[in-house]
Amino acid sequence: MVVTRFAPSPTGYLHIGGLRTALFSWLWARRNGGKFVLRIEDTDQSRNNEAAAKAIVEAFEWVGLDHDGEILYQSQRTEIYKMYIEQLLDEGKAYRCYMSKEELDALRAEQSARKERPHYDGRYRDFTGTPPAGIDPVIRIKAPTEGTITVFDGIKGEVTFNAADVLDDFIIARADGTPTYNFVVAVDDALMGINEVIRGDDHFSNTPKQIVVYEALGFKLPAFYHVPMIHNTQGKKLSKRDGATDVMEYKRMGYLPEALLNFLVRLGWSHGDQEIFSLEEMKTLFDPSNINKSASIYNPEKLDWLNAHYIKNMHNDELAHRLHAYGADIRTHDKKEILLDALKERAKTLVELATMTGEVLTAPAEYDAKAVKKAIKPDSKEILEAFIEKLQTAQTLHLPTDYHALMEAVVTEKGIGFGKIGMPLRVALVGKLAGPGVDTIMATIGKDETVARIEALLHRLNA
Repeated sequence: MVVTRFAPSPTGYLHIGGLRTALFSWLWARRNGGKFVLRIEDTDQSRNNEAAAKAIVEAFEWVGLDHDGEILYQSQRTEIYKMYIEQLLDEGKAYRCYMSKEELDALRAEQSARKERPHYDGRYRDFTGTPPAGIDPVIRIKAPTEGTITVFDGIKGEVTFNAADVLDDFIIARADGTPTYNFVVAVDDALMGINEVIRGDDHFSNTPKQIVVYEALGFKLPAFYHVPMIHNTQGKKLSKRDGATDVMEYKRMGYLPEALLNFLVRLGWSHGDQEIFSLEEMKTLFDPSNINKSASIYNPEKLDWLNAHYIKNMHNDELAHRLHAYGADIRTHDKKEILLDALKERAKTLVELATMTGEVLTAPAEYDAKAVKKAIKPDSKEILEAFIEKLQTAQTLHLPTDYHALMEAVVTEKGIGFGKIGMPLRVALVGKLAGPGVDTIMATIGKDETVARIEALLHRLNA
């Protein structure tokens, strides 16, 4: 059974690179009927942020990625790590190192002067003497000093490291007894049965160290897939300015989780020329072996395009439900179908759609000066008053076509172009010249509100 995991450190909010890794891991587990584990790596208490841990869980809930079993917190597994550290000490595979900070600094300075890679020199590896006073020792694992370590990676292929170039006897427990990252990751992945590790390739350099831990404890190695990073359009590491921000910020900006997941799955993975993927299609088609070997490029225009697609194709009842979170409550509006059918063709985000909805349903408090200057001509008052008369005598007005017919009647009677009534009418209805068709606006707000808005503009023009 395939068992994958997502294991973020709660030192900041979940950003989209992390969410993409989680999505890839989730999809592979779900495609194979396996398990997906969520583990919070919070052993480093100096860097932990409780709010960030909650934000990670909140982001998962928003995008709809479920996990199997309880969320696992490394801070609650301290006794397990101590047990395995003691095992390595008892077996002579790890040892206590009494090197002081001053000694370590001096060693690094000497190595730097010789242009060597900074590394621990193993001076306490076989120490049997009396420990120096006043030093709380760290625990170091005995790493191989020669030979090679080979990583079989499902994306990068087979990569071989010279042990002497990448390893030293690295610390697995700090002086205060807390275990270190590479140790607990290997222990947890093994004990939790994680047999497929999909993670960012910024973790690739950690893999040889984790293999040392696996082999020292006799654990079976998982399959590794190291996913290339997401770059901006200049080919550089993604920054907050480019979009590497809190996942929940995308919700606040009005993006749909369906669109965000579709966007992320295409950052580094493809299936022919297909661009639109439902979550079910992703689960059916995704295979980490098909992830690109090169970095992917973050394209905000592509995300906007996808979001607009999902908005346009969403059922109006569901769309009205989503809009409620953005201050546009039209769930019980009797003309919501007419309104949303018109507006959702124009919106890239739910924020834009909520704003446009408000502009239609709320009478304008102000009128755009440039729009008034362009739309209002000497005969505009007469034309608007004639239209009011048509409205007040009309028997049945329900659909946009009903209102459009009245506008055409005025155009015919006055012998004018359609813009002569359309432009001033739009200013009266929404206070500007942009927006959906005026017939749609009128059908949404109804006859009485339409008359009131026209009269309000006429009153302003007469003042």
